[in-house]
Amino acid sequence: MNATRPSSGEGAAAPSIRSRLANALLVWSLVWGSIIGLAVWLAATHEVDELLDDTLRSSSELLASLAAEAIRDGLPADVAEQPATSSQGQRFAWQVTAADGTLLMRSERAPASPWHRTPDAGFSDLPQWRIYGLPMGKDGLMLYAAQTQAERQEARADVALGAWLAALAVGLLGHAWLRARVRAELQPLNTLSQRLTAWDVDGTGFETALGPAERRELAPVHYAIETLAGRLAARIANERAFAAHAAHALRTPLAGIDAQLAVALKECPLPLRDRLQRVRGAASRLQSVVAALLGVFRAGEKPRLQEVELDAMLARLPAPGLEVHVAAHTRVVADPDLLAAALANLLDNARRHGASRIWVESTTAGTLRIRDDGPGVDESKRRSLQAALDAESYDEAVGFGLTMVDRVARAHAGRLRLVPTNEGFMVELELGPHQA
Repeated sequence: MNATRPSSGEGAAAPSIRSRLANALLVWSLVWGSIIGLAVWLAATHEVDELLDDTLRSSSELLASLAAEAIRDGLPADVAEQPATSSQGQRFAWQVTAADGTLLMRSERAPASPWHRTPDAGFSDLPQWRIYGLPMGKDGLMLYAAQTQAERQEARADVALGAWLAALAVGLLGHAWLRARVRAELQPLNTLSQRLTAWDVDGTGFETALGPAERRELAPVHYAIETLAGRLAARIANERAFAAHAAHALRTPLAGIDAQLAVALKECPLPLRDRLQRVRGAASRLQSVVAALLGVFRAGEKPRLQEVELDAMLARLPAPGLEVHVAAHTRVVADPDLLAAALANLLDNARRHGASRIWVESTTAGTLRIRDDGPGVDESKRRSLQAALDAESYDEAVGFGLTMVDRVARAHAGRLRLVPTNEGFMVELELGPHQA
């Protein structure tokens, strides 16, 4: 059973299951990473705000105790700039105001004007600041610790970016792992394809040719293919049986007709001999056609190889009007019935296309070159015929003769080549690696 693999154009046009799944997994990983990142960002933003507020409250309590000591030590009541003395102070700004809103003390980062003109305890927001106010006793002093909104936004962005990158990394790792798993799970399909490519349905052993299914989902596919193979094998067996019966049923009466015509030629009057000779020639051509048809039926069967002498075989083939030239004792290993059918068709093709002489020679082991002196075909026609033979696309353009010869060559694991030539028509019949 011959099979052809899909061309590159067909493979490119068909969507790939692996690519489609990989792309879907990649898109899902990106979407999933973005959704998880967004969810983490929303949750983290709230947690970051609470953490920063707690830090702001703790810093204000520490700064309040320090500012109270400074006031008790007799610092002037006018505004005094106090440089930051700790890492806390580098990230926060603070002010101390009197009950009437007068600015008493501030850090280097704090503005020169008070944040609040009236005491405002607890958290409050200004366009650029997040502020926490802490009363410093009964005399109305207030300490305000603040952090810029930009710093808080930067902290939120850092947390969000970290969460999104972590989620994306997990998603991409999951994508890579799932893609590898998809490739591994689709490998049984490649294995099945390779087994089918190498499988030749010859009527035996089809039940186990594919082996057990590697995945449960492939078991129905295996069953369907093997069931189809069983039907094909039965049909092949019936065709072979028909070919065997046809060989006996057709060759015997045709041989008898030829023998009777030979006797009649000897006994008939001279005026009838020419007519009987034409009848015998027609019967011989009919024998060649029958042999060719049987050869086509047997093309799927293994050839029965033996050494054949070409000159002796060609001497027995009908070739009216043709001078056949072949070196004496030229031998080739082939199935004699199939080879005879192929050569008979090549001789008949040469005669019907106007050739008067034909040369048959063995160029290399297992390769026969057949050349005639007929009109031949032009180069474009030769290329189209060769392409059709290579693709086993037998149609009316190729013709029965070349089709049969190519089938015989393929039955011998060879091929038929139409060789370019300036005169006549030339072919090379390769009979495969069976030669001694």
